[in-house]
Amino acid sequence: MPKNVILAASLPAAPDRLFDMYLDPHLHAAFTGAPVTIEPRAGAPFIAFNGLLSGTVLYVEPKRLIVQAWRSVNWPKDAIDSTLVLSFWPEKDGGRIELVHVNIPDDDFAGVSRGWEKYYWAPWRAYLSADSGK
Repeated sequence: MPKNVILAASLPAAPDRLFDMYLDPHLHAAFTGAPVTIEPRAGAPFIAFNGLLSGTVLYVEPKRLIVQAWRSVNWPKDAIDSTLVLSFWPEKDGGRIELVHVNIPDDDFAGVSRGWEKYYWAPWRAYLSADSGK
C-alpha cells in the first residue's frame, strides 16, 4: 500500500533563492551533483539523477510552491506516480522547505524517505555553505 513522506528542511538561504535553485537546471545540478531537466512551468518534464527520477511539473506558484508528478525507476511498473509538493517559507536564518510526498510504493518508502536527506538536503546545505564562503 502506498505511503506518504512529510518532511521539513531548514537551509541557510532565503526561500526565494531556494525556490529558484530547485527549478533552475544549472543550480539544481550544482547542488545535487547530477544533471537535471526541469523548468519553472506546468507541463515541463522532470528528469534527475541520470533518469533514476522522472516526472512532470504540475503546478508552480512563483517563490512559494512547486507540485510535481514524480517516480523512481525502482518502483513497480504498475505503481502510480507519486505527487510531490514543496512549499518555501522564511526562517530567521534562511528558509525552510516543507515537503509532502504522497503515494510512494511501500517497496521504496525507506529509500525515498532517506533519499531526501542524502541526495537533497545534505548536499544543498553543503553547497550553500561553500557558496557563502566566496
